[in-house]
Amino acid sequence: MKQFKIWNNALGWFTFIVAALTYCLTVEPTASFWDCPEFILSGNKLEIGHPPGAPFFMLTANLFSMFASPENVAYMVNIMSAVLSAAGILFLFWSITHLTRKLIVANSKEITKSQMITILGSGLVGALAYTWSDTYWFSAVEGEVYGYSSLFTAVVFWLILKWEDNANAPHSDRWLVLIAYLVGLSIGVHLLNLLCIPAIVLVVYYKKFPNANFKGSLLALAVSAAIVVVVLYGIVPGVVKVGGWFELLFVNILGCSFNTGLYVYILLLFATLVAGIYCTEKNKSQKVIASIFTLAIALLGIPFYGNGIIGSLFLGAIVLAIIYFIGTRNKVSYKGSEIRKSYLISRRGFNTSFLCLLLIMIGYSSYALIVIRSAANTPMDQNSPENIFTLGSYLNREQYGSRPLFYGECFDSEVERNKDGEAVSVETSPVYMRVEKKNASDPDEYEIIEYNREYKFVQNMLLPRMYSSDHAGEYERWIGRNIKNTRRAKYPDVRKQQRKPLEVKVPTQWDNLTFFVNYQANHMYWRYFFWNFIGRQNDIQNNYGEKEYGNWITGIPLIDDIRLGDQDMLPQTLKENKGHNVFFALPFILGIIGIIWQFANGKKGKQQFWVVFMLFFMTGLAIVLYLNQTPLQPRERDYAYAGSFYAFAIWIGMGVAGIIHGANSLLKKYNKKENNILVNSLVAIVCLFVPLQMVSQTWDDHDRSGRYACRDFGLNYLNTLPDEGSPIIFTCGDNDTFPLWYNQEVEGERTDSRVCNLSYLQTDWYTDQMKRPAYDSPSLPITWDRINYAGNTNIYVYVFPMEEFIMQYRNAFPEKFDKAFGENPFEMNKITKHWILEANATKKSEARKIVDDIIKHYELALNEGRSRRDYIEIPKSIIPCEKLYIPIDSAAVMRSGMIIPQEYEHNMPEYMTIDISDKSALYRHELILFDMLANANWERPLYMSMTVGDKNYPAVLKKFFVHEGLAYRITPFDWSKLGYDTNGGEHPIDVERFSNNIINRFKWGGLKEHKDYYADESIRRMISTHRNLVAQLATEMINGEEDDAKIISVLEKIYNELPEGIAPYDALRDNTIALADVYNILYQIQKDYKNEIEQLKESDDFIKQAVVEELYLGDDTLALLKQRRDHIANSILKNELEHIMWYNTLKPYQTSDVMLYHRVSLVEHSWKSLDNGEHCTVSREDIVGALSTCFNNQVSALNRIRNKNDIELKKMVIGAIYQTLDEIKLSNTEMRQIEQSLRLLMKQSK
Repeated sequence: MKQFKIWNNALGWFTFIVAALTYCLTVEPTASFWDCPEFILSGNKLEIGHPPGAPFFMLTANLFSMFASPENVAYMVNIMSAVLSAAGILFLFWSITHLTRKLIVANSKEITKSQMITILGSGLVGALAYTWSDTYWFSAVEGEVYGYSSLFTAVVFWLILKWEDNANAPHSDRWLVLIAYLVGLSIGVHLLNLLCIPAIVLVVYYKKFPNANFKGSLLALAVSAAIVVVVLYGIVPGVVKVGGWFELLFVNILGCSFNTGLYVYILLLFATLVAGIYCTEKNKSQKVIASIFTLAIALLGIPFYGNGIIGSLFLGAIVLAIIYFIGTRNKVSYKGSEIRKSYLISRRGFNTSFLCLLLIMIGYSSYALIVIRSAANTPMDQNSPENIFTLGSYLNREQYGSRPLFYGECFDSEVERNKDGEAVSVETSPVYMRVEKKNASDPDEYEIIEYNREYKFVQNMLLPRMYSSDHAGEYERWIGRNIKNTRRAKYPDVRKQQRKPLEVKVPTQWDNLTFFVNYQANHMYWRYFFWNFIGRQNDIQNNYGEKEYGNWITGIPLIDDIRLGDQDMLPQTLKENKGHNVFFALPFILGIIGIIWQFANGKKGKQQFWVVFMLFFMTGLAIVLYLNQTPLQPRERDYAYAGSFYAFAIWIGMGVAGIIHGANSLLKKYNKKENNILVNSLVAIVCLFVPLQMVSQTWDDHDRSGRYACRDFGLNYLNTLPDEGSPIIFTCGDNDTFPLWYNQEVEGERTDSRVCNLSYLQTDWYTDQMKRPAYDSPSLPITWDRINYAGNTNIYVYVFPMEEFIMQYRNAFPEKFDKAFGENPFEMNKITKHWILEANATKKSEARKIVDDIIKHYELALNEGRSRRDYIEIPKSIIPCEKLYIPIDSAAVMRSGMIIPQEYEHNMPEYMTIDISDKSALYRHELILFDMLANANWERPLYMSMTVGDKNYPAVLKKFFVHEGLAYRITPFDWSKLGYDTNGGEHPIDVERFSNNIINRFKWGGLKEHKDYYADESIRRMISTHRNLVAQLATEMINGEEDDAKIISVLEKIYNELPEGIAPYDALRDNTIALADVYNILYQIQKDYKNEIEQLKESDDFIKQAVVEELYLGDDTLALLKQRRDHIANSILKNELEHIMWYNTLKPYQTSDVMLYHRVSLVEHSWKSLDNGEHCTVSREDIVGALSTCFNNQVSALNRIRNKNDIELKKMVIGAIYQTLDEIKLSNTEMRQIEQSLRLLMKQSK
């Protein structure tokens, strides 16, 4: 046994070293996309990230970042993640060896060498398989919480196994207390660790009850579920709830200062827990101990479930009474004729419970950091959880809304309405806010500013999986049929207004189950699971169930081709994708063998199986059930299930023991030595090739060394902005916000500019932050007082066009009106001040008195002839016009450096006119955005990130955009009146700024410096964005007759900095064909110059010849342009043709007609770009053959389609194919390939 312990420790640390080296060598040197920049920033500066926060992660990251310079902070945090993830591998190894040892060693004190080889071989293979698995490795090399959380899972699981070994020893409960402490700490990293509790409870049950049975196991699982609920829905929110009650008591009722109640509560809670420990140690009476325990449970808020104080207290009182009753209840046992009495809960049980609760709270106390730092008003302070009430909202993730889990609406459900037709909602919880003091002597006080609400729905169902109204079409696509079950609408008039059918679609439970299985379980869990242990097709995100993107594969053609089509026919770019990992299902097979071997090992094996299975299930499919995800997720979500894959790695390790057992059983017939050292060693070594094969596949797509794309592309947004004027850029998503914050906060770049996220601007806490200066950036020009945007105040403001009434009032009282409103009463500042912000003012200005008078007369006129029931009451805050006017300071505009239309250079308009006639209301963030425009006075540049969708800002602003790089500058000029199709995405381009940004200011992530650079999906999207930008810029430069050399320098910059070898040309995403077009245009221009020079040499026009020679850039440039054009166009043609050839191997219904149409169009476009195929490197026979086969397949499929829309789409595809074939000019022989299909098509048309 001693020798085993030495080897077990040595090999455990060996796996740690291997994992640590792997992760540290492949770690990203800076931030990655998505949440990583935010987590790194929050750790480095101890600022507040998105709910529910990760304070213990912040503290750990802060410790590591202390040893780094600003530019290396991200690297150190990533190293932290790598080391902690490697520690998780260490504990995984020890967990596998523990479990395997328990099954193969009868006497734990005597382990033979052959048994030791089996145990250690199992641990080594399982640990290394998980080390080099796709998901865990991905999380290990970036500054995220999932690697850290996995470490907690590994340690807690290992600790309960250690407790199992020492359960009968004195003071064995210390292991359980340590587990409780780690559970408390893990809450400050991620809540995923709580899902280990069912496995822990099963271990305890099987150890404490040797005669455990199925019924007892179910009871243990029920207890474990209760514990999870107690921690997740009791302690985590309950502490905040009860703390809030104490705060209200001491501040609002007793008149104390803010936070007094919170301090008293914390002291009382910890004093109660310590008193409980003391009483159990001193053997105080059971009633005293039970009373203290009941009080502790009450103070932790565990029983007070619900939103109302009265209801929560009533429910809590019942639960507490039950707890006290159980705590003082006797149980009777018999030993022979002797009757023994004891308590249901022993003093030791109470002692352990008190200790566990105390340690959980000590771990959970890391959340004090969130409140402390938020109170310091850090630049990033999401949700501003600076007091006990806002902390509650933060922990409950209220900004993300809610989703139904057990019972609720479906995607087409109607909202319940009252007799006035208003939507019915239920108050859930009050929102408390500190009362703003008018005088310093005023007492501290909290007030309810609003209630959180949830809408009631007419049509509801059990376990609703298809609930999102934004994804109705996607639900039907994923279940493979239209939902036919309907109910008559309860409110048909509302449905008509919403332009919805009068019949409400209600999915059946079969529809519900089908979606759960097809999408939530298979697509969003099992696909990820198989990625890790069977193989991965590529790393391209799969949102629609495409056959060519992001599926799992085995590498065995017989299996893969049946599921996904001929994989050998896939385009070369997909086959060469670094995310293409083939494991031949070997890890999966090992895991299945491990499951079978474990389950077949008698009662102990079955018990072990259920323990590991609960860990596997709770961290996998249970999360799927809880998340209830909708289709079209913005990214792959495999990282959420790392704990489940951890559990399967245990079975992979046990698979080695299973194979050794099988081999020894076979050899037993010929060799009496069952535990054959040679056989065991050989099997272990052979099995070791499984993880080695995995790392040979996964290294290239997990090696992030040398990657600076996130940092640099984020900086490109900031460098799009001018250096003067403290510019503001409006963003919306993770990847156009967090990298920018990281650059500013961590690396100190462009601290003069301000990033404003529009998705947050609707909230009061974020508006507060925007009104404060940050670093070198002054506050945003927002004139709104907090009282006008706190909570739901002015969450939206209705538009009531009453220009006629306003002008009538002006005509009646011209002097009075003009004194109050000036020349133009519809200026944005005046509308904001008098019609919105002064609506609830106690002291009204003369202008507001006029407003009230106008509203009163308008309301009377509007309701003339209406019944009392139909009476429309005009709100106090309204927008009274359909056009808003922002004055244009011509001098400021001239100084700003923005481009000015020639039409306005000497006669600038007086106002920027914003037409809101298509709006019935404006949201608060839209009004604040207009307020900033009005008050920036064109001296402070305002930009809109080009990645912000127009659903996130007033679409009318698109008319005023000028493209300068990765952002649009907001100008006062309506470019739609100057010939630009702004609604279609056409905007003027500031060529000078844009080209200077591309050539001199932008950075490129180190792509061209590293030939083995791994550009993942997120980086490829940004590369596509930059390529598309340059294509637009170059096109504009050609149209503007810019110097050819300058245009070429811009094109060459993007061509060299973003090479095809790193990110293949993807014309469907990045409009690369436009680059080929621009190179082709320049080539034709330069070619014409050359021909003209040759002609002019024969004439005597030396002056013109000199001019043309000045324009001609030389033969080398001409050759370069042709080479670039041919290279890009041929790459696109080859890629698209290979896609079409692969589509030909599938059934027509397995392909997307929209995708096929675009791919065929790109083939035609590329063919034309290559001088009608003259310079095409793809053989004509291949092109004609692929398109002819595709044409025949699509015509054949047309006859089987019944849906009219699908028929029209299919005809459009067929037309595109025929047009392309016609462009190629088929010979008579080639025409025969499609002749029969043409006849069939003509017959169908008739």
